[in-house]
Amino acid sequence: MPSDNTKANTSKAFPKKTPPADAGQSPAALIDARIAALADWRGELLARLRALIREADAGITEEWKWNTPVWSCAGILCTGETYKKAVKLTFAKGAYLKDPAGLFNSSLDGNLRRAIDFAEGAQVDEAALQALIRSAIALNTSAAGKR
Repeated sequence: MPSDNTKANTSKAFPKKTPPADAGQSPAALIDARIAALADWRGELLARLRALIREADAGITEEWKWNTPVWSCAGILCTGETYKKAVKLTFAKGAYLKDPAGLFNSSLDGNLRRAIDFAEGAQVDEAALQALIRSAIALNTSAAGKR
């Protein structure tokens, strides 16, 4: 019977650290590679979400942390994780964001983070997502976001 540690280590498809072969590559190249490696609906959706995030504000930068795409502007906005049945956008300070469209549907009990899980075929409210991104930027650049 596997130990709890073994089970936990095999639950994610991608390791926590950037593999040595990826070191030195730009975050954009690593995100491109992740999208290409998925080669299914998750790759297509992650590419679409990435485009929407980047279109929301010219100051958004792409990073690669925890072997995961990260979008930042005056601090982390959100990460883009992929799982077997979902593409997840996790907002670092989501608990402080107003979500009038009700996009947050995951990690709702967290102290700080909130997430949106997109299952295969999910509809993306593009305007509401970009408004949420802009709210996260406003929070990061405000005095409240500096805490």
